Amino acid sequence: MDLSVFYAVGVVLVFVGIIIIVLAIILSATRGAGKGKDGKVKAAGVIMIGPVPIIFGTDKKSVKAVLALALSLTIAVIVAMVIYYWLLR
Repeated sequence: MDLSVFYAVGVVLVFVGIIIIVLAIILSATRGAGKGKDGKVKAAGVIMIGPVPIIFGTDKKSVKAVLALALSLTIAVIVAMVIYYWLLR
């Protein structure tokens, strides 16, 4: 298979990611997303370094949600690495 296909898919995924980020910022700014009943912002985030997640947040509920997403992403990355190892061996 030609590697230019993988390059094109990678470039498209980067642009789709940038578009999603810009739309999320615009929607967050216009709707005031993430505000609780008392007007405080609740947020959490994750930094993926390889398959290792670093999780941070402002409240337990948000951190638990991001933790579940990070664990599922970590499992998906490890499964993908094992599959690619088996295919490229």
